[in-house]
Amino acid sequence: MSNLALRVENISKQYRIGSSHHRPDTLRDLLTSNIRRIGHLLTHRRQDNQKGSDHIWALKDISFEVERGQVLGIIGRNGAGKSTLLKILSRVTDPTEGYGEINGRVGSLLEVGTGFHPELSGRENIYLNGAILGMRREEIDRKFDEIVAFSEVGKFIDTPVKRFSSGMYLRLAFAVAAHLEPEILVVDEVLAVGDAEFQRKCLGKMNDVAQEGRTVLFVSHNMSAILRLTEETLVLDNGKLVMRAKTPQAVDHYLNMGLTEQGQRDWSQDEGADQMSPFQPLKLRVLNIAGQVADTVNSAEGFSIEIEYNLTKPVNGLRVGLYMMTTRGEFVFTTFDTDDPGLFETFTLRPQGRYISRCMIPPNLLNEGRFVLGVNASIYRIQRFFQDDKALTFTVDATGAPGMQWPEKRLGPVRPDLQWRIENLT
Repeated sequence: MSNLALRVENISKQYRIGSSHHRPDTLRDLLTSNIRRIGHLLTHRRQDNQKGSDHIWALKDISFEVERGQVLGIIGRNGAGKSTLLKILSRVTDPTEGYGEINGRVGSLLEVGTGFHPELSGRENIYLNGAILGMRREEIDRKFDEIVAFSEVGKFIDTPVKRFSSGMYLRLAFAVAAHLEPEILVVDEVLAVGDAEFQRKCLGKMNDVAQEGRTVLFVSHNMSAILRLTEETLVLDNGKLVMRAKTPQAVDHYLNMGLTEQGQRDWSQDEGADQMSPFQPLKLRVLNIAGQVADTVNSAEGFSIEIEYNLTKPVNGLRVGLYMMTTRGEFVFTTFDTDDPGLFETFTLRPQGRYISRCMIPPNLLNEGRFVLGVNASIYRIQRFFQDDKALTFTVDATGAPGMQWPEKRLGPVRPDLQWRIENLT
């Protein structure tokens, strides 16, 4: 017996975009529309992937396999094709090309209310969904009380679901999908609706489902949930599969997409000059210990970060700062060039001219990994001239850092060289 729960081969999905077709009102309109359609076919007879701007490929040549009991994450930007892929696997829509092989019953939680009949009560929808999954009534009876208790909608279980709020819809839909024991559970953005307590319950239940050996496909923009629940993740971009990797590597790749990786960021002097005046950002650089622009620096050696800018007229109270974050959006620190009282007094008024504000990062501060730099130029609580939250990314190499004799990966964004004492009390 195959150990595969799911196999996808070159699945593609194409949609038509633009104005919808309308029925002609007169014979003349009908003849005109037919002539236009014939002309269009004669002048646009091309391959399917070159149909022009009125067609779009939501998915293109997606192939992957999922083993039984695997929890697979699927991430990507809005419009990447994640929901379309799950709808195809759940048989809500058909692919334009390609096919998928599914071994087992599929329980889906896609959009709020998908699979529910609005005129039926919550009780009736539970039995309807169970029947769709091929379950006998006795099996559904055994799970019924557990489903109602988890959803916390017992008071309204005999009310038509069209009168449910979106939160109640979601609670019941998730409870049904998770408790009716499908071999494959497909979940799309379950955390997008609902309060914090219910989100924790959902994550806990999904973890239980995974521990029971059932297969889970999980789409979410919540990277913490993806990291917690999955070991392997697909990254989709513009309808294409760009990466399949261990979840931490896949998440880092996704969060780094579109960010520069050269160790230096340049801004044109005309770029937003009117909005930022009199502040003009010129360059942001990461410099290694030798003073060279570098995409990778050594944690044990320390390094510096420079912001070069121009002031077209004097500015009173200007402060230029850095925000450092991990690629997963966790703040490491915030610092400004006039945090020191002495520098603040000296540069309270900055005359017109060209400047470099340089921040020295001491040795043995940061852990290994990739970091994001944001830049801010402002007058405190009065005016913000410039801000770029993702101006530059760079890598820290921990070679030679404290504790490198241990092969384990150290958790957290910092790796300080802390002083220890060991006393023998015998």
